[in-house]
Amino acid sequence: MNITKEQIDDLNAVVTVAITKDDYQDKVDKILKDYKKQANIPGFRKGQVPLGLIKKQYGKSILVDEVNKLLQDNLNKYLTEEKLDVLGNPLPKQQDNFDWENEELAFEFELGLAPDFKVSLDTKKPITRYKIVADKKMVNEQVERLQKQYGKLVSKTEVGKNDEVIGTFKNGEEEIDNKATLELDKIKGKKALEALKGKKVGDSVSVKTKGLFKEDYLLSSVLGVSQEKAKDLDIEVSFTIAEVNEREPAELNQALFDKLFGEGKITSEKEMKERIKADSEKQFEQQADQKLLNDVTEYFIDNTKFELPSEFLTKWIRMTGEEPLTEDQANAEYEKSEKGLRYQLIEGKIIQENGIQLQFDELKEFAKGFIRSQMAQFGQLDPQEEELDTIVARVLGNQDEAKRLSEQLMSQKLLNLYKEKANLKIKEVNYEDFIKEVYG
Repeated sequence: MNITKEQIDDLNAVVTVAITKDDYQDKVDKILKDYKKQANIPGFRKGQVPLGLIKKQYGKSILVDEVNKLLQDNLNKYLTEEKLDVLGNPLPKQQDNFDWENEELAFEFELGLAPDFKVSLDTKKPITRYKIVADKKMVNEQVERLQKQYGKLVSKTEVGKNDEVIGTFKNGEEEIDNKATLELDKIKGKKALEALKGKKVGDSVSVKTKGLFKEDYLLSSVLGVSQEKAKDLDIEVSFTIAEVNEREPAELNQALFDKLFGEGKITSEKEMKERIKADSEKQFEQQADQKLLNDVTEYFIDNTKFELPSEFLTKWIRMTGEEPLTEDQANAEYEKSEKGLRYQLIEGKIIQENGIQLQFDELKEFAKGFIRSQMAQFGQLDPQEEELDTIVARVLGNQDEAKRLSEQLMSQKLLNLYKEKANLKIKEVNYEDFIKEVYG
């Protein structure tokens, strides 16, 4: 067997694999003899079928199978040994009038090669790294929410400004008949607020659904309809009051501190606010980090210039999809995937040049931290190590979950690298300004 490479240009090559009978004949003969022992052909006893007949019926298919196995094994070995960085997979070139009876069989494969390029982490243009702070207003609002959440309900006979009203929404035409709790401080519509104030148990009011709440997502839950339906709903519904309650805020005392943070961990309002501020800013850091990662990614894609073997990749997409594609369809698919492919190459280069690796012990600890935070959301603040180890083993035993966590850990390592080496400018903002600036 002989393998040679013809370099077409920097991004394209053709590899020719020449196979002689010496490479496959012994294997083919052995398989034919095994077939002879097992063959059941009418007119012959088992094991007594002439080898010539076996060869006539099965010889070519066996030859093709064995040659294909040789091609696959040796082509992959060649690409590895020659350290050829290929994109996609080698594509066999069409050969007309191919004769499997020849003493030497030659097969040609087109290769798309990864481009050679450089990535500089020291970005010329500074990239904004947001530091989101929980300001006094936000902390105070969170304290008030917690007081309200853990406060007690006091029954009333008449609807007041910030009461919680339980009642039933109805609209016959839209088949709405849903019992829900209406929090007046979340209502946006002024007419709806005026209609509700002063009403008593048993009274009904008519309200418009469009613009009813400060947060649009609340409409679907109180009406008992899907988010999709609620999004464009502009009707009048009746609301019949069944119960009126005022939520009396919980006192800022040790009982509340213990309930929120664990016994004795917080002992004053000042400590509570400091804890809320720290916890909030830790959560904000995740959003700021994701924004930074997105911005650095976009910067590298826009500013790292290199060519791709686009003609080869389009052909590869057309020939290797689950269903055959037209040339136009393949071009469209390539255009959609080009940006992602560019970043895969850039990211791979950054990982290689900076020696970033994932160790299994690191992945286990990362998974453990992820699971610990998930459990904390459900009130399990201090899980046992043995319990965590069991869950981690189960999670990492799932191939899809292990891949997902590996990608997250790699993103974290890249983010740490960018924070250390990229040209970043810190911008301190509160959360409200961050949302306005980033998302509009």
